[in-house]
Amino acid sequence: MDIQHIISELSTNEKKVLLTLKKLKGSASPKKIQEQGDFSQSVEVMNAGSWLQAKQLIKIEETITKVYSLGKEGEHFLKNGLPEKRALSYINKHNDKATIQELSSVLLGHEIPVAIGWLKQKKWATITKEKGTILTITPEGKKAVTQQMPEENILQDLHEHPDSEIDASKIKSLLTRKNVIKEKERIHSTFSLTSQGKQVLDHGFTITEEISLLTPEMIQSGTWKDQTLRPYDIHVFAPSQYGGKTHPLVALIDHIRQIFLELGFTEIQGQFVESSFWNMDVLFIPQDHPARDMQDTLYCKKPSSIEVPQKQIVQKVKTIHENGGDTSSTGWNYDFSLEEGKKALLRTHTTVNTIRYLSKNPSPPSKVFSIGKVFRRENIDTTHLAEFYQIEGIIHEETATFRQLIGILKEFYKRMGFEKIRCRPGYFPYTEPSMEIDVFWNNQWMELGGSGIFRPEVTAAVGVKTPVLAWGLGLERLAMLKYKQKDMRRLYVSDLNWLHDTALL
Repeated sequence: MDIQHIISELSTNEKKVLLTLKKLKGSASPKKIQEQGDFSQSVEVMNAGSWLQAKQLIKIEETITKVYSLGKEGEHFLKNGLPEKRALSYINKHNDKATIQELSSVLLGHEIPVAIGWLKQKKWATITKEKGTILTITPEGKKAVTQQMPEENILQDLHEHPDSEIDASKIKSLLTRKNVIKEKERIHSTFSLTSQGKQVLDHGFTITEEISLLTPEMIQSGTWKDQTLRPYDIHVFAPSQYGGKTHPLVALIDHIRQIFLELGFTEIQGQFVESSFWNMDVLFIPQDHPARDMQDTLYCKKPSSIEVPQKQIVQKVKTIHENGGDTSSTGWNYDFSLEEGKKALLRTHTTVNTIRYLSKNPSPPSKVFSIGKVFRRENIDTTHLAEFYQIEGIIHEETATFRQLIGILKEFYKRMGFEKIRCRPGYFPYTEPSMEIDVFWNNQWMELGGSGIFRPEVTAAVGVKTPVLAWGLGLERLAMLKYKQKDMRRLYVSDLNWLHDTALL
């Protein structure tokens, strides 16, 4: 151990702490060191102590004690008396009996059941059922009327001496009452010299004025030559520094957007509030489908309805729903309701963006995608959210094939870093044939989205006569795999450690 080298790297405050500890026989609290060492602020002692501990010159031991003070309800009890004591006094003054209704003249509504519980537990009153509930004072209650209760003494002590250390067993009954006593932890630190710290003190050192920062003025004037510069040890621990960066979910969205742009797609946008007509009807979802129920879809009060001005499309959708129209389908065989289609809702998928785009651009070719938030009435758990992002896309070409759909989705997931990808047959209301996309991650297959070719009942309504390949992929599930999260909710929790430590894509 090079003691001289260690001493050369000690700051003025570190030296002062060591010398003060020597004066205090090797061990003391930070507060005592501040008083005896002529420090102006406690933070100077704590900072110097942290560095001395890192250099193994002192050891810092911490003990935690609990301190107590009066809460809002405790202050109320101190001023007005405990509920059971007020109730007892009332019963004693009214011929030793009282009804619950009568106690409301001296107790607040929420205090009545509390008072009755304690009267019964302390055996100060008996409870009988006659014409209503009657409380009758007992001999023990008679004695307690004029006696000072231990709880009352404790309330007074805590009022006069807040943040006091008290035996928890003495205030157990008060701790069980809501908002009567506030409990918090107090940390007591003790600095103690280590054997290495004692060797440094035995070697001896002097406190001289040092500078740790060179200013332009000192360099220009040359006064730095007459100053003692404190050396630095670049190997000593220093806290990590974190700069600002993009949120991991935003970074993932940007990465996905870049992939689709590189593949020749154009991004489109949509609105959160949609009509049931565009969100459901145009996509050939029957008007009695369970997904339309309040249990699954979030409907709006303002506006409660949205007009659907495209009369030609409305008529086509109506005919397709009722009998299949010009398609080979037989439809759903019911009377289509435009009023049902006008209902306003928060969009349940981003496919509504796609179908609106196709209605305005029915002629091929087109390759578009969107990344947007959708809303559903879901029970929130580790894998479900009420609002989440969906990655939507279509390829509209005269020669589009199902094999092309498989190829584009496999290419997307390969660029996302997944090696093993599989496609399985699936069912979705507005595509046929349909398939689901899985990736192999952590030794298991994970489903990430659905896809298929739009049904003729969907494309015919908006004047599209050629195949449309479509897909809808979940962003949050993809994020859980990329960022190794088991709970989807953690993606939206402001956990600074996770935000600091998560590498950008």
